[in-house]
Amino acid sequence: MSRYVDLTLSHDELVDRFSLSGLNHEESNTVTLDSGAEDIIIDLEVTSNRGDCLGHIGVAREVGVLTNQPLKIPTIEFQESARKASDCLTVRNEFEQACPRYTARVIEGVRVGRSPQWMQDALKSIGIGIVNNIVDVTNYVMMECGQPLHAFDADQIDGDTIVIRPGKTDAKGKSQEVLEAIDHRKYELNADTCVIADASSPLAIAGVMGGAISEVSETTTRIVIEAADFVPLSVRRTARRLKLHSPSSFRFERRVDPAGIDWASRRACQLITEIAGGTVLTGAIDTADSVPTREPITLRLSQIERVLGIAIDAATIHKILVGLGCRAEISRDAESANTIDCVPPTWRHDLTREIDLIEELARINGYDKIPETAPIPVTPSSKRTFDSAMQRLRGVMTAAGFSEAMTPSLVVEKLDTSLSPWTDRPALQTRTAMLEGSKRLRRTLIPSLLQSRAANWASASINADLFEIAHAYLPADENATGEDALPAETYHVAMIGGEDFFGVKGVIETLLGRMGIEGDLRVESVDRDGFAPGGLVALKLSDETIGYLGILDEKLISSWKLSGPVIAAELSADVLVQHSQLVPQQRQVSAFPAIKRDLNLVLPESIRWDGLSSVIRSAADERLTSLSYQETYRNEKVDGPDRKRVLFSMELQSLTETLSGNDADEIVESVVTRCEKELGAVLMR
Repeated sequence: MSRYVDLTLSHDELVDRFSLSGLNHEESNTVTLDSGAEDIIIDLEVTSNRGDCLGHIGVAREVGVLTNQPLKIPTIEFQESARKASDCLTVRNEFEQACPRYTARVIEGVRVGRSPQWMQDALKSIGIGIVNNIVDVTNYVMMECGQPLHAFDADQIDGDTIVIRPGKTDAKGKSQEVLEAIDHRKYELNADTCVIADASSPLAIAGVMGGAISEVSETTTRIVIEAADFVPLSVRRTARRLKLHSPSSFRFERRVDPAGIDWASRRACQLITEIAGGTVLTGAIDTADSVPTREPITLRLSQIERVLGIAIDAATIHKILVGLGCRAEISRDAESANTIDCVPPTWRHDLTREIDLIEELARINGYDKIPETAPIPVTPSSKRTFDSAMQRLRGVMTAAGFSEAMTPSLVVEKLDTSLSPWTDRPALQTRTAMLEGSKRLRRTLIPSLLQSRAANWASASINADLFEIAHAYLPADENATGEDALPAETYHVAMIGGEDFFGVKGVIETLLGRMGIEGDLRVESVDRDGFAPGGLVALKLSDETIGYLGILDEKLISSWKLSGPVIAAELSADVLVQHSQLVPQQRQVSAFPAIKRDLNLVLPESIRWDGLSSVIRSAADERLTSLSYQETYRNEKVDGPDRKRVLFSMELQSLTETLSGNDADEIVESVVTRCEKELGAVLMR
């Protein structure tokens, strides 16, 4: 550490400052080096957002800011030959989604051997094994600045060409390539794996580990130094799939400094030529034109005191930010309130907002300087209407015996194509799978719940009744324009159970009632793949579709090895919230008695209850306070084919007077007349 910053604190003081600034101290050990000297090794816990502290220079920068000492970054000097690197090596980047930048330098005439003792001591003290002077330099530079490097034997690169590409697979997605890594184990490469290859075969697994075929050996005289930026998600996914983790993958998963790639490459060239000799060919082959610039962040000084409860003077703020590597300029805005325009350094990916800068000031200035009595204003907040509505929805669902599930938004093709009640447009797909084989953004939640029900049955023979509140992703219509051409990300609530159709429909009706949604729930028959013929209905309020309810197809249920009928429903949570009335409204209660009348109508088989109830409500006046279905009875010999009897009850009541029997008879007569005229009904007396 003292190579990069002067240490003015004792060991105990230093580890205390580390802990108070967010770098938790794990342990300290004294190690005896081969040279006989002793060194103190401090082990720090680095959070996943601080990839810049995975190198000694990054930690030294923290020490420098904490102790007000300048950072001492090594000066890089080495000679280059007249020959250009691009004259003997070609680099093609065919996978920019996984590798936004790749650089390569070429060194000729190296002599592979043992590293000097000082480098061996430095690496051994932190648990890095000794290989040879070339590999040791790449490891040393990685631990110095946090940028992983890799050295290839240039004579083993076929066609003097390096290609960054996905792994090759056949038409079914099965791997067609296998790489023997430097750990001498073989790994299959798939289309999601970023591969460093030559003209004929793979050389390395990008960001994870190099291959044995091109590793530096005692006979190596020409090397290629790789310094690159690999996308964290790509490296993490590959390392987990292959169960192959390395110091390089650990750092790439936490992001590296895009502007520090060239420095690390030049630093390696400097040390290699000093230790192993050789000549560096002129220039670096770089696949990226430039490093993306960081957007400035405006820091309002008034916000610091509001958030932290203490005031920090502008000069101290400026000094801390500059010490962290920011470009900071004190200015005044239109209201003459002090502000600082701050451009974060390229190695601090975690600094994106004003509050991030305030956190930096708090930890560097010292959390211990914030008194326990510091006044921090707190503004009360209230729940969103959506959250309140979903809380009530969860109460209804759990009371009905359903358990809440959480399933991934990305699904495999089998789930996506099994059914899709909302749209027949093809699902949106990701370029790379977040989960194994899962590239499709689900258009409905029902298949995921079906899969969970099947898993519960297979593991514990439990008929799990499940519900889920989550996003669904509906592709836009191909003829849509403007904003309508964008995909729709909407909240849905889905449920799946083994009860009968009307049982689940009753849960939905209860749900609508508890959310204060007024209006009659109507159903309309629709046909969709994955549901039993004639077993799916669209649920509507007025003319707006709020969701779907249906019986799943037997073949689909059998494919999941489930027994018995399965009922599924899915509603638009956004529409439910839009129509909900969560605050109970005052309603006048009649002081007069009610009259109840039961009617039994013979109807055509095609008439649904919602159609019948709609006619009844329109025929009766406001004195009809309750209408309830009782039962359906069929007797073909008495009533004829395609006829059924529907028994229902009406409750009649007035707000202003006591209804007489004649008043009730008039309302009943009006209802019967309308049903006879519009539905072909006959009253059973």
